[in-house]
Amino acid sequence: MIRFERVTKRYPDGTTAVDDLSFEVAEGELVTLVGPSGCGKTTTMKMVNRLIEPTGGRILVDGQDISAVDPVRLRRRIGYVIQQVGLFPHKTVLENTATVPHLLGTRRDRARARAAELLDLVGLDPATYGDRYPDQLSGGQRQRVGVARALAADPPVLLMDEPFGAVDPVVRERLQSEFLKLQSQMRKTVLFVTHDIEEAVRLGDRIAVYGHGRIEQLDTPATVLGAPATPYVADFVGADRGLKRLSVTPIEPGDLEQPPVVHLDDPLPRTLDSRWAVVLDHEDNLHGWISADVAARGKGLVRDHARRMEAWLPVGASLKQAFATMLQHDAGWIAVIDREERGRFLGVLTPARLHEALRRSTAADARDVPRTDVDVETVS
Repeated sequence: MIRFERVTKRYPDGTTAVDDLSFEVAEGELVTLVGPSGCGKTTTMKMVNRLIEPTGGRILVDGQDISAVDPVRLRRRIGYVIQQVGLFPHKTVLENTATVPHLLGTRRDRARARAAELLDLVGLDPATYGDRYPDQLSGGQRQRVGVARALAADPPVLLMDEPFGAVDPVVRERLQSEFLKLQSQMRKTVLFVTHDIEEAVRLGDRIAVYGHGRIEQLDTPATVLGAPATPYVADFVGADRGLKRLSVTPIEPGDLEQPPVVHLDDPLPRTLDSRWAVVLDHEDNLHGWISADVAARGKGLVRDHARRMEAWLPVGASLKQAFATMLQHDAGWIAVIDREERGRFLGVLTPARLHEALRRSTAADARDVPRTDVDVETVS
């Protein structure tokens, strides 16, 4: 969808902001551009909508050389979200959101209807917020309006320049989550500029790590964290890149252990092969757990003594979520279920298996093989 072919931006004073840049962004892909200030990432993005003109090479959007397109028409086809939002202070939230469709010739009533749909999509009830003005909103709410306005004309390409950088960390994380949900539904082609490697890792299908005017590495978040291409990339992503990689490594069935299992309507077992057992219902869905001590002392059925399971996650959740769940519930393991099969129990993830999964994932990326093909040595 977006292609850079040997693109250079050199200023009259001799400063080279972008140097011979070539890469592609596939349709529906979100690529994060990450790097320190002054490395050329924002210049790269602004050349896509011709806010900055390249001095060499060419940029194609959907196969068309953008240098042959009127800049105003081009910008109306590309969504643009910036850190300071840029809402019109004299217009209501609904009017702000309907701006681009109206400029493109959409009838006023249809433009406002489209704006209302998008406000609802980004979590702002148009009946509540539509008639408010930007200064009546919180920073996070203004950012949501900015995203809605960028999507109003249904552009195939979305450019985002540190859109969540001006809000506090809690709101920022919430906005990131909401945007990921939105992107999973709309599948826009997105260039997302950030200086925060954790944001880049969380949001990007691929990450472009910038040096000075050049991309040092362009790959999936897991590969960038697990196998940095250069010492510069390794230094930029940080010595704690193994911890960051937890957030992009999913739990897989092969990571799980199979503990003792009992069912709700079973008689209490007098002995267990472990200090506890997982309790399932008659369809093998997760219900809870029971300790060996309770089983040995109690009477009746398992259902009379089973405890609620608090520490659980669906398969495919990240190892970071698993680790956080263990800490939150002070648990030595978490149960893992298959949500698509009504909560069917798959196994448990222990700290040792979590560590193995991380090591196996790193080795698999380095060798370019599936995780199931990697054996890791463990110390008992």
